[in-house]
Amino acid sequence: MTTASGAAPEQEKTSALPSLLAKYGTIVGLVIMIGAFSAMAPAAFPTLSNGINVLNQAALALIIAGGLTVAVIVGELDLSIGFAASFEGVLVTGLMVNDGLPPAVAIPIVLLVGALIGLINGLIVTKVGVNSVIATLGTGTIVVGLNFAYSSGAPIAAGVPDSFVNIALGRLWGIPHNVLIMIVVTALLWVLVERTSIGQSIQAVGGNPLAARFSGIRVDRIKIMGFMVAGVCAAITGILLASALGSGTTSAADSYLLTAFAAVFLGSATLRDGEFHIIGTLFGGLIIAIGFNGLAIFGAPTFYQYVFQGAILILAVGLSSLGRRYANR
Repeated sequence: MTTASGAAPEQEKTSALPSLLAKYGTIVGLVIMIGAFSAMAPAAFPTLSNGINVLNQAALALIIAGGLTVAVIVGELDLSIGFAASFEGVLVTGLMVNDGLPPAVAIPIVLLVGALIGLINGLIVTKVGVNSVIATLGTGTIVVGLNFAYSSGAPIAAGVPDSFVNIALGRLWGIPHNVLIMIVVTALLWVLVERTSIGQSIQAVGGNPLAARFSGIRVDRIKIMGFMVAGVCAAITGILLASALGSGTTSAADSYLLTAFAAVFLGSATLRDGEFHIIGTLFGGLIIAIGFNGLAIFGAPTFYQYVFQGAILILAVGLSSLGRRYANR
């Protein structure tokens, strides 16, 4: 009798370990990573300037990942965001260089283009009924074609206004503009998802679309809005990347797709049981940026970044699945 009663708590502790790992494993991993890098490179890694550098490196990825988070929360995936960001970086520079538009006009136009791409994705998924993976992959491929048609595959660099370049390269109070913009965008997304009635609808649609529809929520409209938010955030990333590079390059932001997904899925394994949320994505993006920064400080070859990012993505999806599995028990 004693053995049986003693075995029950022990079994509960054992079964709780995977749930704790899925919920706090990324934070523990982040702390271990920071501690290890600080001990191995005390003069280079744990400094204020390097901390700002890490945030600056993470800023654009966090913006595009934040938008993707909203789309994922409503239960969809958007594989077009990296290609769209590249196109929008080319487009914003083209509007200024080729058409003579000032940044104050070119930037809003490109943001509208980002929203339009998101709208098209949302309509294809909700009204036509195409799976979001196929729909956004198709849309992204079309965007690549438009990108090359617009730029002829050549970077648009000569004649980019200094005022546009300063958007990404400038600093305020010693903090890069990109970091400040990332903080503002992330804060707005958090407020949208966590503190508004629209955010409650977003989470309800992602949790159970059928129940949400029966409760009076316009599910299709919410899903379309999720895609549009992702599209606008991709446009912001494309604009800031073009500003940082001083040119529009056809494939400049393509790699942000993988980084964004890794950040989003790592985030779902942070503080919540497999739920996608903005703060989690922020943690996920920082883990990736810190890993890249540490590899650069130690002079690791470039291919290690791809190995690291791929491994992080697999780990992130695994932890996310583990969290959801134990949350449903």
